Amino acid sequence: MKRIFVGNLPLDATEASVLELFSQYGKVRTIEIVSDIFSGKCRGFGFISMEGHEARAAIAALDGNFYCGKPLKVRFEDTSAGKGKRH
Repeated sequence: MKRIFVGNLPLDATEASVLELFSQYGKVRTIEIVSDIFSGKCRGFGFISMEGHEARAAIAALDGNFYCGKPLKVRFEDTSAGKGKRH
């Protein structure tokens, strides 16, 4: 199972709309759209879990493509140890 980062989503993106977009490339196992705690609107990014070959196909097809007028950033989640730390 691979976890994909999806960035530059529009504010009105929903789990259903992103699921529809990614399900063209395989079965989406989990989906998590990060939303603002007060407004409930999408904060512009989320995470998708798919099988490895399906995830690679989705990344190849969707990274840089326009979705609701915005170019998507689609890549494998960065799980490096130093993420988020200041040096």
